[in-house]
Order: sequence, then C-alpha cells, then structure tokens
Amino acid sequence: MTGKSTRSVKLLYSLVYVLLAFLAVLTLFPFLNVLAVSMSGSRAISSGEVLLWPKDITFSSFSNLIEDGQLLNAMKNTLLITVVGTALNIVSTIIAAYPLSRRRLKGRTFFLMLITFTMLFGGGLIPNYILIKTLGIMNSYWALWLPGLLSTYNFFVMKTFFENLPAELEESAAIDGANDLIIIWKLILPLSLPILAALTLFYAVGWWNSYMNVLMYITSSGKQSLMVKLLQMIDTTSQNLLNANATNGSEGATMQALVSPEGIRAAAIIISVAPILCVYPFLQKYFVKGVLIGSLKG
Repeated sequence: MTGKSTRSVKLLYSLVYVLLAFLAVLTLFPFLNVLAVSMSGSRAISSGEVLLWPKDITFSSFSNLIEDGQLLNAMKNTLLITVVGTALNIVSTIIAAYPLSRRRLKGRTFFLMLITFTMLFGGGLIPNYILIKTLGIMNSYWALWLPGLLSTYNFFVMKTFFENLPAELEESAAIDGANDLIIIWKLILPLSLPILAALTLFYAVGWWNSYMNVLMYITSSGKQSLMVKLLQMIDTTSQNLLNANATNGSEGATMQALVSPEGIRAAAIIISVAPILCVYPFLQKYFVKGVLIGSLKG
C-alpha cells in the first residue's frame, strides 16, 4: 500500500471516529440533561442554568417520589409483570418457533399464514376489552400476560435463527436416540443463547414500559405498574407544589425552591429507565449477535 493510500485510509478512519463521537454525544446529551435537571434546584431549572451538570444540587425530587412507599410497591409490581411476562414470552416463542422452523411439520404453511395474519389485522381496542372482561381476568396480571403472550415479529426472528442451525446436528442426535424434547433442551437452546438474550431484552423492555394495558385492565391502585404510578405521582406532586405555594407563602416558597414540576418529571424518567440501563450492558454482547443472526437467513 502506498503512502498516499495509507493517508487516505487514516483520514477515512478519523472521519468515522469523529462521526461516531458526534453521534454518541447526541445520544447521551438528552439523558445527561434529564439527570442534571433531576438533581437541580427549582431556581436553577427555571432560570435555564442547567445543561449537563446539576446546579444547587438536591435530591428532593427523588425523595418526594419515594418517601410514601407507593413507588417502591409499583416497582415491585412492575418487576413481577416483567419477570413473569418475559418468561412466558420466551417459552411461548420457543414452543411456536421451533416446530414451525422444521419443514417436516404437517400444516406448517397454514400455521405460518395464521401467525402472519395477526401482524396485519387486529381485533381493536373495544373487542379486546370485551374479551378480557368476558374471561373474568380484569384487575389481574393475566389480562396483561395472555394478550401479549407472543410477539409475531420476535417469533419470526427466532424461527429464522432455528432454521439457520445445521440440520446435521439434529440428525446425529436423533440417530443417538434423542427425541425432540431432548434435542431442543440439550442441543438447540444452548446454541441459541444470543437470540434468547436479544429477545429477552426486547420482551423485558416492553413489559417494563407497559402503560396502556395496565391503565385499562388494572383497576386496583395497589397493582399499578411503575409507569402508571409515576404519572399519577407526577400530577399529584405538581398539584401539591402549586397548592403549597398558593396557601402557605414562605413554606410553599421554600418547597418550590427545592422542588419543581420539571425536576419531578426528570426524576421520574431517571427512576423508570435506570433498571433497564443497569441490565443492558450485561446483555449487549448477546443482543447485537442475536439480532444479526436472527434477522438474516442463508
């Protein structure tokens, strides 16, 4: 390679690094700004002094959300919804994807057409609500888990992954006397850790952020998820701040000097995304590999 070509390659790499650094800053800026706002006092927020570093540092916004215990209870509820829902999703996806990835299954095309149909057409909001109420599972987490048992998109990703596995592995295991259950448990699943990790993250994030279905089907306050409870607490805390400021002159001014509605909202965002941010680094390696392998065939 000539010196001119070497300089061109170095210049290209430099431009790529600069572009990636710029994109990284754009990605991190909103999160860092919200984090700074959540830890800043009301005066600094209202005057526009907060950008990437907190001013008049205070944790009053977090304490206002946590102190009565409702948020911790909502987080426990969300953790239960997420863990059980994700486990049911993964089991259902495996049970559906593995048989339908094998051409020897009779009626395979018909079942694939039925599953594909659900991507194009849905019953709608009102029929779904009537169905949940008729089944008698209102105000139960099964009203969330049953309708969301299987994601068609994730099913096709896992099905494609299973189809890409060498058929010779299963043939050799079958010759040794292994049945389908042994093959999938001892052979297929250990080879599928990347796709399982990727889909686990997909499902878990969806359950963690679940809001609309919880709002419609869960009527008990003690069963509300984190997202619904955060919205309720943001509205309540903001209203309390306004009332305190209007009725108790100096006391309200002192409270508002430490806490503002913007700070409460920022603290709620941090609380809601922090658990997922803690989990993601441990799954990132499998996540990228699983998505790439599961999305391509051949």
